[in-house]
Amino acid sequence: MKLPAILVLTLAMAVTACGGRDRDITLSRIKNTGNGPEEFNIVPGKPLQAPDSYSTLPAPTPGGTNITDPTPRGDGVAALGGNPAALANTGIGQADGGLVNYANRFGVVPGIRQTLAREDVEIRRQRGRVNILNIGRNDDYNLAYRRQWLDSNAEATRLRRIGVPTPSYPPDAGRR
Repeated sequence: MKLPAILVLTLAMAVTACGGRDRDITLSRIKNTGNGPEEFNIVPGKPLQAPDSYSTLPAPTPGGTNITDPTPRGDGVAALGGNPAALANTGIGQADGGLVNYANRFGVVPGIRQTLAREDVEIRRQRGRVNILNIGRNDDYNLAYRRQWLDSNAEATRLRRIGVPTPSYPPDAGRR
């Protein structure tokens, strides 16, 4: 009597494992598994334009930009009604000086972006090999960073214990 029950249970689990194929989690897969071109890397060039005056053209700069060079970020900002010139890196804006000084009050780690990029690659390399046999779907991002996830309930409890107000978190049931 026990063997048929185990067999039925195993068969039911195998059938339910086949379901759920409609979920699209391609954005959480880090690897490009296709053998075609990356469609987001192909940006068409702008049409050629004749200048207003050929005598007032600036001198060409090797490696410089051209008015026909594609600027997808700037074009997207302009299409949404923004100012594409705001994307130009002109340093720290006048309105942001106080914020930057406040953020730098304890010092700055030089090259933090490069350090974080290296650490990210290392974490994904170490933890991305969990599913060695490639059984089932792979979610490399979640596998790599699962240990670093923040438990919001535990963090809210910890902050409340030390007296930090947490107004956006649901009220403590014991305080009612």
